[in-house]
Amino acid sequence: MKQSVDREGPLPLPEIIQGGMGVAISDWRLAKAVSRHGQLGVVSGTAIDTILVRRLQDGDPQDDVRRAMRHFPIPAVSARVLERFFVPGGRAPDVPYKLLPMYRRVVSAEREQLTMLANFVEVWLAKEGHDGEVGINLLTKIQMPNLASLYGAMLAGVDYVLMGAGIPREIPGALDAFASHEPARIKMEIQGPPDAAPEFLAFTPRDHWAPLEALARPRFLAIISANSLAATLARKATGRVDGFVVEAPTAGGHNAPPRGEPRFNTGGEPIYGERDMVDLAKMRELELPFWLAGGMASPEAVRAARAIGAAGVQVGTLFAYCDESGLASELKRAVIAGITGGTVRIRTDPRASSTGYPFKVVEIDGIAQQDDQRERVCDLGYLRTAYRTETGQIGYRCAAEPVESYVAKGGDAADTVGRRCLCNGLTANVGLAQLRDHGDELPLLTSGDDMACIAALLNERSTYTAANVVDYLLGATVAPPAEPTNSTMTAESVA
Repeated sequence: MKQSVDREGPLPLPEIIQGGMGVAISDWRLAKAVSRHGQLGVVSGTAIDTILVRRLQDGDPQDDVRRAMRHFPIPAVSARVLERFFVPGGRAPDVPYKLLPMYRRVVSAEREQLTMLANFVEVWLAKEGHDGEVGINLLTKIQMPNLASLYGAMLAGVDYVLMGAGIPREIPGALDAFASHEPARIKMEIQGPPDAAPEFLAFTPRDHWAPLEALARPRFLAIISANSLAATLARKATGRVDGFVVEAPTAGGHNAPPRGEPRFNTGGEPIYGERDMVDLAKMRELELPFWLAGGMASPEAVRAARAIGAAGVQVGTLFAYCDESGLASELKRAVIAGITGGTVRIRTDPRASSTGYPFKVVEIDGIAQQDDQRERVCDLGYLRTAYRTETGQIGYRCAAEPVESYVAKGGDAADTVGRRCLCNGLTANVGLAQLRDHGDELPLLTSGDDMACIAALLNERSTYTAANVVDYLLGATVAPPAEPTNSTMTAESVA
């Protein structure tokens, strides 16, 4: 089942948490490299089931996926997935990838098992061959696969679970239940009449196998952008919350929308203000460890974070372009060249994501990326929203799907303007683009505002490793925490 390590109890809290960047940017290779270097490596669980089956269809040339699958505690699941998806030598260039059925409230046992397997494989590979700790990052917003994903990761011995993009109040209780292989459920978010009877997403481990021993319960870190949410989770979560990642709007990927009346700059980007800054004094009052994220990509920021009471920092962007990350090599080279040449821009796009959350997009000359003129196809469906139909049934729609389909499902055509398909764009980022009649799906790059810090890390190199990132952030020595001050979190206050 899970991999064992020869140590007593958990390791000390990490000072550096590597960001859990999807889709498969934070893959097992990156997480392993960071964990081996003494910090917390994190794999992304977002769309990892699609990543698994595409790796198999590309032939799994190093036998990595299949090696991990041989350790999955339900061998019949691995055998069935191999029979359906593995292509010796890899699929032909003109053959599209086989697709998985899109998630719904209730899916088949086989679909749940594949999700369990995919998360197991990613965590197992990240933990293989060392005794460092490994975390997994999942998005609360992508509800439907999350319970099976968590259980699969726990089967592989995951040490931390990190979740944001929503309010993960019910997840700690699910982790408690899964440690004893007990069933868990979470309330499903459904658009529609507020007085409708609630629906739940449920997962029962014993529907899939007869486990013999308990699992270790991983530490749970909630990713938050408001100290009020941290306080609510600390008091009202269904189980133990072990700490928080405090994310500023300078972080990459999805950002929380600004509080209050929306305001935009001349480029159409949302404007954040004091109401969007986290009160770190109130975070310290919770007496739980917290890490700062967004704009933390320098040794000065790490020291400043420690000085105001944080356990450390979470960093994504620096790791996204290191040798071990899952980002396609040609995209890494292009972005690094663009950084050194000053031709890279970061734009916080309020419309790109169908979730309604602002999403940071990397704009770089010479790289063809997906835009809102893409021919709309929705065939992965991770960001679909559940809604009530007129007959009371549950339907699924996405503002990035074909406009006529979205409107036919009761959606407002105005919601579709400017939307991009994050599912396909982010999958293309890691070299697993779907083949269409007009060619491959185009990538869609995202990074934090502090991308320019890569230039300081490079120091005249053209590439760098995850170990280089950790060493750069920590420096030769790490200053001890100073007496905390009363402060709020801004990019300037911790840099």
